[in-house]
Amino acid sequence: MTPAAAFVAPVIEWAYLVPVLVILGAGVVGVLVEAFVPDRARRVVQVVLALAALAGALTSIVLLWPDVLAQNGVRVLGGALVVDPFGLAVQGIVVVLALLATLVIADRTSTKQDAFAPTAAAVPGSAYEDLARRRGLEQTEVFPLVLFAVGGMMIFPATGDLLTMFVALEVLSLPLYVLTALARRRRLLSQEASFKYFLLGAFASAIFIFGVALVYGFAGSVRLADVRGALLEGGGLDGMTGLVLLGLVMVLTGLLFKVGAAPFHSWTPDVYQGAPTPVTGFMAACTKAAAFGALLRVLYVVGQALPADLQEKLVIALWVVAILTMIVGTVIGVIQTDMKRLLAYSSIAHAGFLVVALVGFGELSGFGVRALLFYLLAYGLATVGAFAVVTLVRERAPQPVVVPAEAELATVGAVSGAGTGGSAGPSSTSPDGGVVLGEATHLTEWAGLGKRSPWLAGAFALFLLSMAGIPLTAGFIAKFTAFQSAVAVGAWPLALIGVLASAVAVFFYVRVIVLMFFTPSPRAAAEGTSEAPSDAAEVAGPDLGTTGGTAGPGSAVAALASRVTVVRSEGFTTIAITICVIGVILLGVLPSSVLDLAFEAAKFRP
Repeated sequence: MTPAAAFVAPVIEWAYLVPVLVILGAGVVGVLVEAFVPDRARRVVQVVLALAALAGALTSIVLLWPDVLAQNGVRVLGGALVVDPFGLAVQGIVVVLALLATLVIADRTSTKQDAFAPTAAAVPGSAYEDLARRRGLEQTEVFPLVLFAVGGMMIFPATGDLLTMFVALEVLSLPLYVLTALARRRRLLSQEASFKYFLLGAFASAIFIFGVALVYGFAGSVRLADVRGALLEGGGLDGMTGLVLLGLVMVLTGLLFKVGAAPFHSWTPDVYQGAPTPVTGFMAACTKAAAFGALLRVLYVVGQALPADLQEKLVIALWVVAILTMIVGTVIGVIQTDMKRLLAYSSIAHAGFLVVALVGFGELSGFGVRALLFYLLAYGLATVGAFAVVTLVRERAPQPVVVPAEAELATVGAVSGAGTGGSAGPSSTSPDGGVVLGEATHLTEWAGLGKRSPWLAGAFALFLLSMAGIPLTAGFIAKFTAFQSAVAVGAWPLALIGVLASAVAVFFYVRVIVLMFFTPSPRAAAEGTSEAPSDAAEVAGPDLGTTGGTAGPGSAVAALASRVTVVRSEGFTTIAITICVIGVILLGVLPSSVLDLAFEAAKFRP
């Protein structure tokens, strides 16, 4: 018998895994907190743990940056992860945006309402759900779910092989499927959005893994460096380079689904509208950053190694995706009347602008990478800030007029039953305060907001102007660098289409600004009076769940019709909005230092 080979312990560079380990470790601790920490202290512990983990991960990324930049990247876990300047930069962007989004997720109104259902598994509108709401139960499992999603997002752009990338894709996606279904209001809409997201996400994952199988069939490996080597050295199956192109396109299809690019965008409006608004902001900013990071890594490591004819076909496919995405996002966005759906189509349009920066992946200049990194940060700040503002603008039911008791009870019951997931009757003892309803997402409800809350409306206007690409905002520099990178590789028609699409998109951004500052609200116009202060007292009243219909101008239902208010909160959202405002302005006025850092980060280690 031959002696058994001696076991060789793998050498793991643990220091380069610290950012990911901090986030995932905190997520595991968060699960234990749910099991062992008393109810009264659980929320505080979870919030502190989540924020501390994100801050610790950001600190470790900053400390690792000089070493990683000097070595131009380090392979970890046998090459499964590649910690290079590009991957570390994307991780930093994800953590910064996740930290701001977590502040919004952790915030509550002055009546201790958060954005999440007290019991996720309860049937919407059931007596069990109403009892849980009345007892003030809270869904603190949200915070470990967010941390696990962030952990997957950090692994996603730093993967060195396609199987690890698939695992990271599932780690970031599964918590998002659950978080999407946890909206406190409009529960049926939230659960429907979660089901659509899960179903379409499963199809996208299947396409991704089938593409991985085709790539493996060609190169005999799923490691990106090995696939690149097989292409450059003429290895793999003879005469079957088309196989790797087909597999690569299928892998990119799975990634394009996560960024919401057309024609893989159909989930985006419904999921953005149905998910809890803080989760929508988190998902829109962080998922897009992580997915574009993974997309760019695949293109720059494997796509550059394709033969010239196949590379040209791949570029044409990216042209089609970019043009279609910009057109769909801007044209359909113009006709939207719901604020969250409008921002969803805005996200689709921005995905198209980001794809424009990718068409030059065959060049080695790094300008496209710099443009993409800056764009992800600029867009993420504006998106988290915009959805944070939406969380504060709520529908509020006024106190009922004096009507006979029988009519009042009948009216309250009718209006409550009309909502999706509201309670079935008056709830003066509800911890919701019985007055703050869901977000005021219809555009007409934003009319006159500039008079009631000028600072909040001003911040929202700044975020919209940045998304539109108006000069002196971060969005202008982001779009300029993206289109500049396309022109540098001869794709000037694509940049021209992007400029025209941006001009069309300005319309629906400016329309919201005009509504907020130059259009009186319907209530004020009808009464001929000025707007009420935004800090209107949150008095007790019927918990209607959602806005009910009106039976006529003189009916009790009309008297109970909700109005819009800016709710008071614990202050976390205000902090997040303030930081986003400062970031959008600084990136628009003084972008050079961030652009220099992004250019240094445009380095890959295959």
